Amino acid sequence: MLKLAFRNIFRNRLRTALTLAAIITGVVSIIISGGFVEDVFVQLRESTIHSRIGHVQVLRSGYLEYGRRDPARYMITRPKEVVDVVRTIPNVQAIMARVNFSGLANNGRADLPIIGEGIEPDKEAKLGTATTIVAGRSLRIADAFGVVVGEGVAAALDLRPGSFVTLMVNTSEGALNMLEYEVVGVFRTFSKEYDDRAVRISLPAAKELLFTQSVHSAVVLLDDTTVTDTVTAIARSKLEPLGYVVKPWHELADFYQKTEALYRRQFGALQAIILVMLILSVASTINMVVYERTGEFGTLLALGQRRHQIFKLILLENGLLGLLGSVLGVVIGVVLAGIISGIGIAMPPPPGSSSGYTATIVLVPRVLVAAALIGVLAAVMAAVLPARRASRLPVVDALRHNI
Repeated sequence: MLKLAFRNIFRNRLRTALTLAAIITGVVSIIISGGFVEDVFVQLRESTIHSRIGHVQVLRSGYLEYGRRDPARYMITRPKEVVDVVRTIPNVQAIMARVNFSGLANNGRADLPIIGEGIEPDKEAKLGTATTIVAGRSLRIADAFGVVVGEGVAAALDLRPGSFVTLMVNTSEGALNMLEYEVVGVFRTFSKEYDDRAVRISLPAAKELLFTQSVHSAVVLLDDTTVTDTVTAIARSKLEPLGYVVKPWHELADFYQKTEALYRRQFGALQAIILVMLILSVASTINMVVYERTGEFGTLLALGQRRHQIFKLILLENGLLGLLGSVLGVVIGVVLAGIISGIGIAMPPPPGSSSGYTATIVLVPRVLVAAALIGVLAAVMAAVLPARRASRLPVVDALRHNI
């Protein structure tokens, strides 16, 4: 039956070519669209990680729930303890401490509410590959009274490298403290909302500004994003008994989670639409083929073939046709994806960002398998009703088509 089915699909080469073209087009469409969506996820993920979040963050237990109201109460008082534990975990590339604060920035003429971070500049340089310095230079550990400001802060307060800005914050004891800093650079990250309010100073300067030796978080940079969950599990087993909470980047990146969920649903809907279109386009060809072969099916039934064998023969023919179309579609899709990725697709800034990027087509085995399965499934599903109708034909009526 397999040999007969394989020979039958090439009896009418024009119709076979048209059916294969429809299946190949659908498979290629899924590969290209799915690869584009995967590239969006990859670029958004890496931009989120390397802008400021990092792969993993270690925080004091209760900080995420209550830290905004009383940040001084939920600080890591022994940061070296955390660093020593995390350093022993494989795949850890760097660990950096941070102090968070909020207050006002004043340029002598106007105030602007800001969110600030005290950072370790040398280590942050390894993490912040998605952070662009648009003016001046990066912060250095020697900049005791230097500050880098977000692009939005610089525009709002008319700041540029060499300008001076005064930061006013409340210390952990509730007192008001203010210090003047020289702007050494202006930066841009993936998030425009963050750039509109963010300033960064060195960690020693932040500790002096807040009168504290504690930190709010320890940010971990890994050498491979795919091991994030493994490292998180190890860190939790070691640090949670000590009163710390360990969070991977995807639990902290709310924008990424919502964007991924949206795109996954859109891609699922696109796959369903392509499947329906393939079924309709293939079904019309199959109906014509089955009608023209009615006499042939009547002859087979007259010679002793069972009705379920006729049904299986038609499904097998179209299954082979779908398999051939899927294989060709995957090959063409992979080649086309390579060509498009080599050229690149210039994309505008995503929502909430101020810089565009170049998109590519990421080949993911899961998408390739899904595209191939949809091609085969569409061909088989399109053949079910025609095969059922052909297998139930009265033998006498079917033989009349030979006259």
